[in-house]
Amino acid sequence: MTTRIVLVRHAQSVPPPFGVPDDDQRPLTPAGVEAARSLAERLVAYEPAAVLSSPQLRAVQTVTPAADALGLAVTTWPELREWESGLLPSADWEARYAHSWAHPGSAHGVGESLDALTSRAGKALARMAAEYPDVTVLVGSHGTFLTRALIAAGHRADWAFCRALPMPAVYEVVR
Repeated sequence: MTTRIVLVRHAQSVPPPFGVPDDDQRPLTPAGVEAARSLAERLVAYEPAAVLSSPQLRAVQTVTPAADALGLAVTTWPELREWESGLLPSADWEARYAHSWAHPGSAHGVGESLDALTSRAGKALARMAAEYPDVTVLVGSHGTFLTRALIAAGHRADWAFCRALPMPAVYEVVR
């Protein structure tokens, strides 16, 4: 039995304001909304049996046009949310993320380490395979989550790969 998991990084979202915790309700930009609509046909072609998403609005908004075209509901799973880094959005976020990638076992304050995120992503992939055997599942999520899910599935990826991911991006994993 194999499950094809189509991981979708959300389309362009409104940037988070610096110095405050990120907002789960941060939406797509108008260009992101259009990109999600344009992506729908490609995602529908995978013929998914289910559409899952991070509960964060930008991820839900990215897969909703495909779900609507398929007549499927978007089901949110908390474990598909973006990396809980413990870092506040800031102008130096790239340097701070690069440091975390160089030290994946370390965490910032009460944040989650990248190793913990990889474990969470791997468990989510395993849950999908168990709950949706022999079908395709469409998954709306986020760049760091998607990259760490690929790592959990045995693919090679690093900070440069994660940083270069377009918005939206689509990758497949077979479990």
